[in-house]
Amino acid sequence: MDWDVIEAKVVEPGKFLVRFADGLQGVVQFAPSAYRGVFEKLRDPVEFNKLYVNGYFVTWPGELDLAPDAMHSQIKHTGEWVIQ
Repeated sequence: MDWDVIEAKVVEPGKFLVRFADGLQGVVQFAPSAYRGVFEKLRDPVEFNKLYVNGYFVTWPGELDLAPDAMHSQIKHTGEWVIQ
């Protein structure tokens, strides 16, 4: 799929660059309000830096992941995805 993630790299705590199979690239940033529920532990930079690409999506240990299709759609329109 075009929205398959092929690369993701943390640039600072709460922010990473992502590249998709179709060549689209952009930034994903967690707003302070996004660190709740299962994502609470990602507030810790050590935990956030454990980001990796598993198959075609961005994930962290503990089966935390982001929907690649939603990420791709938002980045395609604005160049970034701010997770609220």
